[in-house]
Amino acid sequence: MRTYLVVIDESAEARLALRFAARRAAKTGGALHILSLVEQSDFVAWGGVQATMEAEAREKAEEIVASAAGTIFDELGLQPLITVKKGDGGDVVKEMLDEHPEIAALVLGAAAQGAPGPLVAHFTGNNAGALPCPVMIIPGSLGEDAIDLLS
Repeated sequence: MRTYLVVIDESAEARLALRFAARRAAKTGGALHILSLVEQSDFVAWGGVQATMEAEAREKAEEIVASAAGTIFDELGLQPLITVKKGDGGDVVKEMLDEHPEIAALVLGAAAQGAPGPLVAHFTGNNAGALPCPVMIIPGSLGEDAIDLLS
């Protein structure tokens, strides 16, 4: 089954990428896999404080994913797979692609202005030709109507 992997956070461009990926999955009879990243904390002093910070970051990521999955199910009747992982974004996504050969496309949202974002920069750089699937970059400047027409 064709699976679209979309990486989300709280940004507007991530919501657009999710909308695109979900609609493509629904229209093609495919599946949707939502990945939310929990950044690694560089803070190492006071272990209890670090553990609390990491737990809060994970809870926030889980809330974002749960809300997104609920919206997708309500709108399209599509039940996405959900993964929340801690680590460097590029490494975690590459690991997901290696572990899940059913992923047919990586869908990322690019910021409407300025730098496109770290994952877009990472996966469209030097190693883009070595990926096991295409990368779809959804411009943050598109509106929902444009996304609906494209997907």
